Amino acid sequence: MGVGLAALTRLAGSRTLDRAGLRQPVQNLLSSATRTGFRAAGAASRTFASARRLGKPARLAPPGDSGLFDVTPGEDQQLIVETVSEFAAEQLRPAAAEADAKLAPPDGLLTRVAELGVGLIGIPEELGGAGSERSVVTNALIAEALAHGDLGLAVAVLAPSAVSTALVLWGDAQQQADYLPAFVGDDVPAAAFALQEARPLFDPFKPATKARRTPSGYQLDGVKSLVPRAAQAELFVVSADLEGRGPALFLIESATTGVTVEAEPAMGLRGAATGKLHLEKVKLPAGALLGGGSPEVFTEAVRLSRLGWAALAAGTAKAVLDYVVPYVNDRTAFGEPISHRQAVAFSVADIAIELEGLRLVMLRAASRAEQGKPYAREVALARKLATDKGMRIGSAGVQLLGGHGFTKEHPVERWYRDLRAIGIAEGVVLL
Repeated sequence: MGVGLAALTRLAGSRTLDRAGLRQPVQNLLSSATRTGFRAAGAASRTFASARRLGKPARLAPPGDSGLFDVTPGEDQQLIVETVSEFAAEQLRPAAAEADAKLAPPDGLLTRVAELGVGLIGIPEELGGAGSERSVVTNALIAEALAHGDLGLAVAVLAPSAVSTALVLWGDAQQQADYLPAFVGDDVPAAAFALQEARPLFDPFKPATKARRTPSGYQLDGVKSLVPRAAQAELFVVSADLEGRGPALFLIESATTGVTVEAEPAMGLRGAATGKLHLEKVKLPAGALLGGGSPEVFTEAVRLSRLGWAALAAGTAKAVLDYVVPYVNDRTAFGEPISHRQAVAFSVADIAIELEGLRLVMLRAASRAEQGKPYAREVALARKLATDKGMRIGSAGVQLLGGHGFTKEHPVERWYRDLRAIGIAEGVVLL
């Protein structure tokens, strides 16, 4: 896409166009290309290769079962949350409006995230990471803190760690040796966990993308939608219906023949630079199948992803609450703050109540997942609350600002657009 746009830009600057009377047609073409994007081959700047042999896959140890449900962060968790919250306030929030307008995260953002070490927490120490225990709750708190800065940029930040988490949880020794070393250095690859497809009432357990066996491995055909930073991503974890076995996950490098990407700007999450991932007769080796194609692995992947979206919804909803409270206290009408009006005060109180319920259910699901307990019910409740209450909170934020809520001068309109993605998004993040 970048090459195509650069070529058109150089062409548009040529004086020959004026002499030939082609200035306006070319400008129209350039404008159309900028809006819709070119379909082009994915990024191919990296070769993944084993840095060392692993005798067996490296996994994070499960934490001990305390027998208690306590939402109070531990000392280490509190330090992590404070650090990430500060990063989100200083780096994400100021850059969010420009990223939304330009349909891309700011230059250098992911490098700064790598320096922060967010992705290292989920990678075992023996593979160069900083993780010793599996902590779904810590991951949820990080996602929540990032989304308080901006949901779209939080998605862009967390997308690579979704792939590294999938490799830690379900990758075999060879897959971990091939790919995980790249996620612990300074140059972390753009990567994406792609489940979503552009179909009405999309069911992640019934993907239209198909995978069939071949003598050398597998062949995939299909299209994935709303893939964050698709044009820059070098590695994808993709879901496909494996003939005779149901949905499964596959590792695909962007340089693989048949892989192309296309820009797909959406109503929300615009800072994540979402795109479509086209797979046309993509041939993969047998080792590209993640988790052995186990139905249990796929089910857990969907649940952990939905839990991640609930955490993101909680973070953005908290941003709405933190923004509207001082606004309604400072904004005056008829000689007094509008917060003195019962309709306004009750609306703000409803946001706080619904946010508290959403957050408690989300953290309970994360706590049960972390301890290896059944958590399907809790994830379903968190997903439902995040979808319904998140969108309602976003709408209330716009409403409380009145005419200001409809303008881009205030971020609530962007948060409202982003929160509407919670109900349809699948994949992308993984706690």
